[in-house]
Amino acid sequence: MGAVTLRVADLDGMIRYYRDGVTLELLSHDGPVAVLGRGATPIVMLQHAPELKHASPRDAGLFHTAILFDAREALATAIASVATRYPGTFTGSADHLVSEAFYFTDPEGNGVELYFDRDRSTWSWVHGTVEMATIYLDPNGYLRDHLGETGTAAVASGDRLGDAVVGHVHLSVGDVASAREFYVDRLGFETTAEMGDQALFVSAGGYHHHMAMNTWNSRGAGRRGLALGLGKVEIVVPTSDDLGELGERMAHYRVGTRDDGRTLAFDDPWANLVEVRAAG
Repeated sequence: MGAVTLRVADLDGMIRYYRDGVTLELLSHDGPVAVLGRGATPIVMLQHAPELKHASPRDAGLFHTAILFDAREALATAIASVATRYPGTFTGSADHLVSEAFYFTDPEGNGVELYFDRDRSTWSWVHGTVEMATIYLDPNGYLRDHLGETGTAAVASGDRLGDAVVGHVHLSVGDVASAREFYVDRLGFETTAEMGDQALFVSAGGYHHHMAMNTWNSRGAGRRGLALGLGKVEIVVPTSDDLGELGERMAHYRVGTRDDGRTLAFDDPWANLVEVRAAG
């Protein structure tokens, strides 16, 4: 997964949240667009759009952007940083068997997950379905176990530990059947888990999920109007040949695409913009 673009009303405030709270680095700030990430990897792109209004919580759109950390200490540092600087934004935590996840809501209502993956050798697969669960995970206990002296010092100084990337993107959609038809049958992801007509988890390459879609808040939602919140989901495929094959497949299914020679862009059934590019 590439960077997630968010349309925001308060650009400076959102930069502070993702930089000072979530512990991303401000990679660039050019007028109305700010890019935050780690090292050379963009994670969140913020587009200033103060003329737009917030969508209804019942609309389709972003459920959360999930940021994957490479070490428990790095994750614990980010959790402690958000808890210290933005204590009212924590919404929950869970042991999902494949991962350890902590949930927040940014100042403009966009969901954020900060997580760490357990080693793939510990994941349990049965007939192509990965075993996941939602088990209570004590955030205070997690910090006691994993923050350490280095992490504590980093929180106090505002330093960042480890690497991070967009691990997965979770969307709110109107119905799971349409999500499956689009993201699995047309786009080409593989289903890794399902929760009846409530949620679908999909991936490529045997990951537990690169994307998920649920109807928990948005059942029956139609196409989105222009609003604050999710602007674009970016997917990165290995080669230009993969990108070309995707373009042919979308044409076969008569999905309207925009191809600028470097990226292939299209809307899903709820008008969530998806942009696909080749690595490198």
